[in-house]
Amino acid sequence: MKNDMNEECKKIKIIPLGGLDKIGMNITAFEYEDSIIVVDCGISFPEDDMLGIDLVIPDVTYLMENKEKVKGFFITHGHEDHIGALPYILKDLNVPVYATKLTIGLIEIKLKEHNLLNKTKRKTVKHGQSINLGPFRVEFIKTNHSIADASALAIHTQAGIIVHTGDFKIDYTPLFGDTIDLQRFAELGKKGVLALLCDSTNAKRPGFTVSEKLVAKTFDNLFAEYTSNRIIVATFASNVDRVQQIINTASKFGRKVIVQGRSMVNVMEVASELGYITIPENTLIDIELMKNYPDDKLVLITTGSQGEAMAALSRMAASTHRKVTIKPGDAIIFSSTPIPGNEKAVSKVINELAMKGAKVIFEDTHVSGHACQEEIKLMYSLVKPKYAIPIHGEYSHLMAQADLAVSMGIDKENVFLLQSGNVLELSKEMAEIVGQVPAKGIFVDGLGVGDVGNIVLKDRQYLSQNGLIIVVMTFEKGSMQLLSGPDIVSRGFIYVRESEPLMREIRNIVKVSLEKCQDKNISDWGKIKNIIKDDLNEYLWKELRRSPLILPIIVEA
Repeated sequence: MKNDMNEECKKIKIIPLGGLDKIGMNITAFEYEDSIIVVDCGISFPEDDMLGIDLVIPDVTYLMENKEKVKGFFITHGHEDHIGALPYILKDLNVPVYATKLTIGLIEIKLKEHNLLNKTKRKTVKHGQSINLGPFRVEFIKTNHSIADASALAIHTQAGIIVHTGDFKIDYTPLFGDTIDLQRFAELGKKGVLALLCDSTNAKRPGFTVSEKLVAKTFDNLFAEYTSNRIIVATFASNVDRVQQIINTASKFGRKVIVQGRSMVNVMEVASELGYITIPENTLIDIELMKNYPDDKLVLITTGSQGEAMAALSRMAASTHRKVTIKPGDAIIFSSTPIPGNEKAVSKVINELAMKGAKVIFEDTHVSGHACQEEIKLMYSLVKPKYAIPIHGEYSHLMAQADLAVSMGIDKENVFLLQSGNVLELSKEMAEIVGQVPAKGIFVDGLGVGDVGNIVLKDRQYLSQNGLIIVVMTFEKGSMQLLSGPDIVSRGFIYVRESEPLMREIRNIVKVSLEKCQDKNISDWGKIKNIIKDDLNEYLWKELRRSPLILPIIVEA
């Protein structure tokens, strides 16, 4: 009896470091005694106000502070929002990575790009297999998603079993491999599950998500309709099953396939090598050979379904692609739906394509990879968790799943709507949020990681809205006598050639400010710059109701 009591009191901490306030950047730490394991390590794409930012990676300050406790990363599947941040994090936190075959293959592409392939320990796991790591036993369970080899994880600890679904749907007729292992979820439910962390992406949608097989029929119909047109299909590079469908349909209709977009080429190479894509002989051709075939014999599979500025389809739409020119009559199929926040970018690309005379199609060419309400309810009825922790989605998605959990008989006080950075402590007896760790997200700009923060972003926003005026002055060394200037440089504020009178007036204002400084014997450069800024700001606001960023530069000669 004493042992049972001891078991009841054992506690585990669940710490989501991302993936709970927006779509993407999924990463969750599980801490038990002196060990931590991490599930997923994804990126999110920048929002409209993140000017110049390429991507956002999770803030892993907490993991770095507890480096000696971190045992490894367990990855549910190979999408960017689950693997994209790994190379950035593994540089400083060199621990093993555990995932299924295709997922490891896609991770290796990233490790290679970052020169981490030889430094990172990787272990390929099969569905049904368990990994023992410290006090954790992590079991990989087969699920369905829009990429092959997706897994849920059952995390076994002495505090109880925690089930993390990853991204999932219940597809009874998947294109590749077996159906989701519902039997195993039911077995775990019978044993007793402490907590369920369940995908919320489609929690607001009633019914079931339709099968991937249905998209094949749509492609058949479209290829049959556009027999004399060149066909271009835009989809996610990592949607391996969808790419397979397009190749199958192209082969059936006697068309050659060209793949465009670096990420698409990389993913196809890996998936083909590992046997997750089968390409019929003489179907795939190099883009250089495109000119040898008539339009009705060609299909291009390309990245850019989310309107990403540098992706292949966006460059075709903007007429900056070196090899492909959109022409009237091209049939362009968007085989995806816009991720929340990308709608504007997608709309812009669609309009640009339409203006070039292309026919743009996006109806019924995509099915979601995420569970709708009835599938989520089925998951709850099988797993029967004590605690429900909705994950993966914006707050409204998490809220919708919380309502579903309550409707399935989970006590309202046992449903936790967490925010990224919350530390939730669980045992069979209790559950409470006991702390908060950093989880803001780190900006990646080019090769710079974390060197652009909120202050720099605010400056960029300010510059984008108000422009810049640079005031350059040269003083004599020692005497503070003005030798040349003030010279005025304007960027994004006014067109200088057409505004000479205003530029003269700006120079005069600066001269008056300098005279004021001389009269008061002010020689401190910082003070001189502040006086120039204040006087110029006051004048420009009064005259134009504008406040550009003013940057005085003093040179000593």
